[in-house]
Amino acid sequence: MIASHPCGHVPVMRDEVLALLAPSAGGRYLDATFGGGGYAGAILAAAPCTLFAIDRDPEAIARGAALAQRFPGRLTLLEGCFGDMLALLAGVGVARLDGVVMDLGLSSFQIDDPGRGFSFRADGPLDMRMGKAGRSAADLVNTLPERELADVLFEFGEERHARRVARAIVAARAKAPITTTQALAALVRAEVPASADGIDPATRSFQALRIRVNDELGEIARGLEAAAGLLSPGGRLIVVAFHSLEDRIVKHFMRAASGRGASPSRHDPRRLFEAAAPAFELLTPRALRPTAAELRANPRARSARLRALARRPDDAGAAPEREARTP
Repeated sequence: MIASHPCGHVPVMRDEVLALLAPSAGGRYLDATFGGGGYAGAILAAAPCTLFAIDRDPEAIARGAALAQRFPGRLTLLEGCFGDMLALLAGVGVARLDGVVMDLGLSSFQIDDPGRGFSFRADGPLDMRMGKAGRSAADLVNTLPERELADVLFEFGEERHARRVARAIVAARAKAPITTTQALAALVRAEVPASADGIDPATRSFQALRIRVNDELGEIARGLEAAAGLLSPGGRLIVVAFHSLEDRIVKHFMRAASGRGASPSRHDPRRLFEAAAPAFELLTPRALRPTAAELRANPRARSARLRALARRPDDAGAAPEREARTP
């Protein structure tokens, strides 16, 4: 997620998201990752619809109050994790939606605030929590056993030098706790060779810790399952991911939901039975990428990948409407 304030720059691939979501009058939609409200503002401006928006960051929810005032009675802000969207929406009487947008990762507000500890561009506390509860990155860095720490760096950051970095962290914390972003970044840079692509050597380690702190991959898996289950016939799910770990989960989920997953082996007894028609249609056989013009205007969009899925209009398996049409 490289979202922006509704009064700031345009969110990543906004036009593509709106074209696929196709908001309509009277429709009900969910921005599952509100962030700075960029997508939410665009959806509300596109059609006289109702929008629900989720964010685990209380600062994002507070910022959203201004957008809610601009569109009175049409925006409901819900604080919590998007993996818990079923319960959050049930709390306001909603069980079906016409579309869901998920913009994964961080918002610009979180990246640019040194006090949140997500970035090493400026020094700050080693926090990285999207919400305000749970263990921080400093807690993990200073308490995880060396082998577990190396596994986190390798699994969630794809850091090839994970064991070397973990060893250096454990040696450093034996002398004094590691509590700031720049202290950790300096440790990592001393162990990871500079790459030809110019990406800071600390990038992968910071990504890994952030993902572990916020259980981001588990959250994505839970959120995708919940979002697909909420869609009315014809409803659409649009997801923007920013790195390969996120995108791989989205890709596999959407392919499986649309019947494009791996076929059973020819020896598998399931081949003897006629497969049920898939409930979903894949709208993006290949991930969409930002245009050259967008990349010139917003270099942070360079790694974005957009995928979309729709529940078939004739899907008989969609749950019946159970709630009132207004929150």
